[in-house]
Amino acid sequence: MIVVIGSINLDLVATVERLPKPGETVPGDTFVIAPGGKGANQALAARRAGAAVRMVAAVGADPFAAQALSLLEESGVDLSGVRRAASATGTALILVERAGENMIAVIPGANGDLRAEHGRDLDLKAGDHVLLQHEIPLETVAVALDTARAAGAVSLLNTAPFRPEAAPLLGRADYVIANETEFDLYAGALALAGGDRQARMRHFASTTGRTIIVTLGAQGVWASTPRTFVDQPAMKIEPVDTVGAGDTFCGYLAASLAGGLPLGDALRRAAVAGALACLKPGAQPAIPTGPEVDAAMR
Repeated sequence: MIVVIGSINLDLVATVERLPKPGETVPGDTFVIAPGGKGANQALAARRAGAAVRMVAAVGADPFAAQALSLLEESGVDLSGVRRAASATGTALILVERAGENMIAVIPGANGDLRAEHGRDLDLKAGDHVLLQHEIPLETVAVALDTARAAGAVSLLNTAPFRPEAAPLLGRADYVIANETEFDLYAGALALAGGDRQARMRHFASTTGRTIIVTLGAQGVWASTPRTFVDQPAMKIEPVDTVGAGDTFCGYLAASLAGGLPLGDALRRAAVAGALACLKPGAQPAIPTGPEVDAAMR
């Protein structure tokens, strides 16, 4: 079982010729409304990868909630841990340019009502995998990491979005997943030693005993354990929309590790899934299925 503790949003996505500069207005081409939120995206990705998934989250008692939960419900994610809060359902305002880059503003709403007690009441057993991100209160993340360790579950912490006050949490997760920008910022906050990114990754892994995974976009993904270093190249694609690619990677990684794949194989499968997610617009609608990923890996 994979237990995802994180955010659920409704994404409002506009496609534009290019991203605007401050104070500038640019014309748009299309507009769509789709379910999103890093926690929900990762839960759906893990489910489409073939894992049993339970979501622990909060949404509002408003019309956005049903839309935000729709694809999770359709896919068979266990939503018994999703609470209704007095706040509005979380919302993300997303601009995507034709080259695939994006700009995102997130209004947390009900995600901010996921409290520490919700990180304790997880009903975990040894061997479960717990997947977390930084779009919910960090106190909840910290408690959930401790709950997972006490239960003998495996914890995966996606460090997005970057929050400097979250730096002490990284050493408490079994697997830490960051993009290159986030890792460089956390490396500074943690005063990691080394003359380059690989050296700082090795320093983190050796001093904490954890595994650090850094996604590099078109350059692939690196991972450092206390004993080994893995360099997984990226699948070559022409991206349409990079929104949700990192979340797809995280969900597939969790599902692959939970399914017993070695780290190198799990990284390859997750990297292919993340690449395929860039070939369609949107976050959740673009997440590939397990058979699609496995076919692309052949």
